[in-house]
Amino acid sequence: MDKRAQRTWVLTGSLVGCLALGGTLMLLPPERPAGPPPAPGPAAAHARTAVTTGVPAALPDLAALIGERQAHLRDHPKDARSWAVLGAAYVEQGRRTGSAAAHYPKAEQALRTSLKVRPRGNAEALDGMAALANARRDYPAARTWAQAALRADGARWTSYPLLIDACAGLGDHQAVGRALDRMLRLGSGPRVRAWAAAVYRDQGRREDAAAALADAVAGARAPAERAAWLERAGQLAWERGDREVALRYFQEAVRTDPDQRAAQAGQGRVLAALGRTSEALSAYRIALAKQPLPQYALELGELYESLGLGHAARVQYDLLRERVRDAAAGGVDESLVLGRFEADHGDPEAAVRRLRSEWERQPGMAVADALGWALHRAGEHEEALWFARRTMDPERGGGVRSAPYAFHLGMIEKELGQDGPARRHLSEALRINPYFSPLLVPQAREALEELGEVPEDEDVPE
Repeated sequence: MDKRAQRTWVLTGSLVGCLALGGTLMLLPPERPAGPPPAPGPAAAHARTAVTTGVPAALPDLAALIGERQAHLRDHPKDARSWAVLGAAYVEQGRRTGSAAAHYPKAEQALRTSLKVRPRGNAEALDGMAALANARRDYPAARTWAQAALRADGARWTSYPLLIDACAGLGDHQAVGRALDRMLRLGSGPRVRAWAAAVYRDQGRREDAAAALADAVAGARAPAERAAWLERAGQLAWERGDREVALRYFQEAVRTDPDQRAAQAGQGRVLAALGRTSEALSAYRIALAKQPLPQYALELGELYESLGLGHAARVQYDLLRERVRDAAAGGVDESLVLGRFEADHGDPEAAVRRLRSEWERQPGMAVADALGWALHRAGEHEEALWFARRTMDPERGGGVRSAPYAFHLGMIEKELGQDGPARRHLSEALRINPYFSPLLVPQAREALEELGEVPEDEDVPE
């Protein structure tokens, strides 16, 4: 089944489920006149507050909230707000566990039921649909849902992070800037600071991003929230090559919330760069066991490959394909990670086809980088150069300082005989993060050796 057919199947299944649930609502007896729903227990109450404001929630609290909302809705099936909360909780549970097929269809069913019960002014359900679309990497749909939520409640700042995420995925950096300005006027607190940090990072403002994340960590009100911001701070430190600082952030995130698997994978990344290979492999395995994302399988496979363990690498690459299929069953578009994998370890021409389609639909910077690299690997170097240059052009939204982006551009330039720019960009990649990939860093160093010293008559930018 191809990707388009899979999406049609998933959408059809979701709509059938919604229709069935809608019919159930019509057949149920009137709600019991029991007044407002009982107050949830402490764990469920905390998770409800978290998911309705878009803050990461602890997995045990999410399970408590889902059980409590399900029980309440059996007696109150026309409680639109509870359906919206239940849907948002399923989105967060799917995101935290990496089990899209198990949770995202249920999330969509609950959110669409909320919108059926209360079609107008239901900003909470619209936010939930935007969050679900972002989790599925369907950024056009996410933008539409977030904009609808803002039309329903223009003063609702919690819709703006969802809009920022969608617009960033679409490569609309001007819309990202406008949404950030509005969010900062309407909201405050750790989540606002954390989302501002993400925008600052993409703009190349690393110091501002680090300061905003420090504020978010300091202001976090719950362990799961604090751990999420610590993980982001660790990722920011890793991207600038600060291994020890990154490791401290990742370790503290896991201590704070043992279910913070992104930080677990981050530890694997850093430990490999520190030469602590056994610990790195263990960290990746734990992350994959609890949050089986294709990206983790790709990273672990490339680590095995860098160690000369080809069979172990192939096992992970097979797992990656399996995880992509599982994600598709939950409506998640994993074209980006699959395209990256195919470009380096599979069929570059298939990667180009996949990523061209992705670019036409949602032309973000990550897709531009992946498509440029896939074109290079497929021998289309001139066209590859156009995409790779875009990722490094601040005027087009390519302000992020990324070692992989600079490496890809430098290698494409080298292939085209543009030795000066190639030398500059490969050197820049190693300055940004000398450890960015166990496979690609040796290639960057080898390419620089082949390019040799800077000729005396070559202009060197300051």
